[in-house]
Order: sequence, then C-alpha cells, then structure tokens
Amino acid sequence: MTVLIDFHTHSTASDGALDPITLVQRAADRGIDAFAITDHDTVAGYRLARSRFVGGEGVPALVPGVELSCRWSGTTIHVVGLGMDIDHPALVAGLCRLDKARLERGGKIAERLARRGMPGALEGALAVAGDSQLGRPHFAQWMVAQGHVESANEAFDRYLGQGKIGDVKAFWPELAEATGWIVDSGGVAIVAHPLKYRYTRTKLRRLLVDFQAAGGQAMELVCGPGHKAEQRQQLERLASELELSVSAGSDFHRDGPYAPELGVELRHLAGFPGVWEMPELALPAVVTE
Repeated sequence: MTVLIDFHTHSTASDGALDPITLVQRAADRGIDAFAITDHDTVAGYRLARSRFVGGEGVPALVPGVELSCRWSGTTIHVVGLGMDIDHPALVAGLCRLDKARLERGGKIAERLARRGMPGALEGALAVAGDSQLGRPHFAQWMVAQGHVESANEAFDRYLGQGKIGDVKAFWPELAEATGWIVDSGGVAIVAHPLKYRYTRTKLRRLLVDFQAAGGQAMELVCGPGHKAEQRQQLERLASELELSVSAGSDFHRDGPYAPELGVELRHLAGFPGVWEMPELALPAVVTE
C-alpha cells in the first residue's frame, strides 16, 4: 500500500497561492493520508481547514502545523511545529510576538522603498496581504501593481532579495525560545529544510545539537525537490548520529513549472523513526503502520 504524507505546505494565510480549503481538497485529490498546513508564523490556515474538514470523510488526517521564524548564529532559521495545541498560551503569545516583528519589519522595508521613490508601500502591502501574514511577496505584488517593476521576480532581484535594500532582518526570537513554544504547547519541533541554510556539515551539526538541547525532536529529510544523493546521505547520517526523528513535506506554495507536487511517499523514509509515529500527532493506523 502506498502511503502519502505532507507535513510542510503553505496557504494564503501566509505566502501560499491556494486558500486553506482548496489546499486540503488538493491533498485529498492526490490521495494524501496525513497532511499539515504549516504557514509562516500563523495557524489561521489550519484553523480554517479544521473547521471545514476535521472528522469528514475523504480528506487527509489533518495535523496542526506552523512554521516559525527564529534566529541562530546570526541566521534566520525555520522550525516546523506539528501536533501543537494551537490555543496554548505559550504558542498564542509567541505568534503574537512574531506578528508584531513582521509588522515592524514591514515598516522598515517601506521606509527604504520610499527613499527610492516608492511611497505608501506598507499600506499597499498590507492591503495586498489582507488576512495573510505580511511578507516581502506582498510588497512585490504591490510594486508590480503600482508599475514600479514589471514582475515579482524583478522586485526581488532589484529591491527585496538577499542583500538588497528591502532585505530587512526582523527581530525574530532565538531558536531555543521558538522551539520552546512548540514543545510547551504539546507539539513536535522540526528543523525545516536543513539544506537551505547552506551550512557546512560541522555547522549544521551544531545547529541540530543546539536544537535538540532546546527540546527539538526531528529534522526534515525530504522537503521539496532537488536534493542530490550525497546531500540526502549527509542528512541521513546526521539524523542517525544524533538520533533525530525525520519528517517530510513538499514545501508547496503554488503551482509552477518547477514547483513540487503535494505528497511524499513514506517508502522513501523507510528505516528512520518518523514524526508520523509520534503520539503527539495522533495519526490513524493507516499512516503509522
């Protein structure tokens, strides 16, 4: 029997293109057995999907999820949380703090864009974002609509990408603190897309050791396409060496020529302890066996 899971996806509640209802329906159509919406710094997408689908037939088992922004060694790190009590005071307070940090960062981005002849960027980006978490893609969409650039790619290449004027570092919490919000609310904390940080093996191991010390339990072994065999082997060795559980997801944001499809087959993770086996996720036997 083929079992499909996806524990890393994004909806319009953060920077995804599909609303939470459509995203879960897409997962159902793909035959996914267990699924999490892990929007950046918000559980609004999961909350909406839960109100519509939990307990229903023909849809995946929905796991509470989030992807928190934090800092470690001067770098922005993302930690996925699964199986939390989304109404726990520790998580609620943490998400409020992150929302404030995003708004403060947005104000700084807007100030810099205004100095380049683009006033009103914060108000414009907030209007684009609506109920979503404010992020640089919303500034990019506003810039396109205002005619400042021809495409979102141009907005990032010239103004918003790494090292550009709009690349403002937010005041994210430290890794240990954000990890603690997940653990204290009864969830499983997972280092997201560990290859994305482009660390040496030594530095990645340091990150994972500090993460474990803070209560982290797992790392993503599969997240989106493009992993080379030697990179996958490096992650497998680290997971075994540090006795970390593993997780997997597509990191789906939107459809596109190079975008991943929803779902990862569990057979690709055979031989490793998986987060899908943890009691915090309360998944049915069809997934855990």
